[in-house]
Amino acid sequence: MADIATKKLHENDKAIVWELKLQPGESTGVHTHKHDYLFHVLSGSTLETLDKNGKSLGVFEAEAGRTYNFTIDGAELVFPGGRVSATHEAKNIGTNEYYEILVEFK
Repeated sequence: MADIATKKLHENDKAIVWELKLQPGESTGVHTHKHDYLFHVLSGSTLETLDKNGKSLGVFEAEAGRTYNFTIDGAELVFPGGRVSATHEAKNIGTNEYYEILVEFK
């Protein structure tokens, strides 16, 4: 399993802060979220979420300047408008570099 993002920036007893950068065509690798989290998009792109077997769970237009919230419910992530497996990968299928800061809440 991969880390949930490219680089861990900070961790304490309450939160973990991650940086995620994906060039077009790059993927996070399969990972599992265990904590509620939010991410703020610094450079947006089109992302595809894939399950652990590579099956598409949907396409998401991550817009620069937006913040998105996710909560854990068992083995699923819950977000406004849907649910996906907490074990998944994200792939940048757009033409721009994707860059976000993600904060997990312990």
